[in-house]
Amino acid sequence: MNKAIIGRKVGMTQIFAEDGKVIPVTVVEAGPCPVVQVKTKESDGYTALKLGFIEVSEKALNKPELGQFKKAGVKPCKVLKEVRLDAVDAYKVGDEVKADVFAAGDHVDVAGVTKGHGFTGVIKRWNQHRLKETHGVGPVHREPGSMGSISDPSRVFKHKHLAGQYGVENVTIQNLEIVRVDVARNALLIKGAIPGPKGSVVTVSNSVKSK
Repeated sequence: MNKAIIGRKVGMTQIFAEDGKVIPVTVVEAGPCPVVQVKTKESDGYTALKLGFIEVSEKALNKPELGQFKKAGVKPCKVLKEVRLDAVDAYKVGDEVKADVFAAGDHVDVAGVTKGHGFTGVIKRWNQHRLKETHGVGPVHREPGSMGSISDPSRVFKHKHLAGQYGVENVTIQNLEIVRVDVARNALLIKGAIPGPKGSVVTVSNSVKSK
């Protein structure tokens, strides 16, 4: 049975394993996430849960958003996400999904929005090399390079690596291992790095691939 939960990235730290090795981990505040809606194959054609995260006051939401929480009898939440599950028989509206749905040793996929870098050049955005710092080169040493031939095709090909907006993308890091689960603090300690800045919202779910 697959599992999923919404969390908030707290930051990175390191812990010591039993054999003395240092493990870099990302701390994720996972849940508690109230179940706002249960979707079934009979009513919706697929099985999923609509989960809330981070309680807010009613005045922070508009009427359509607030109506979903009032219908479910759940306190309003800042984040509302839908997670696909194979089976939802064990859940009902009003239940809370907590960090203990996962256990140490589980492999998960973490999805989030990456850090924004603004408008960046080709060196930062695409890891291109700069031109030589010698005579006859320049006056710009960080330019993108040739755009292509003039007469044919008389245009720049699509998808050419040029300067532009970098970051703020939906990214999923796969096959990360959960090192420790702190139920008292609703915390997951996940080995390695996950996308997004501190405080950003992420979705932790079962790994779709296995090592």
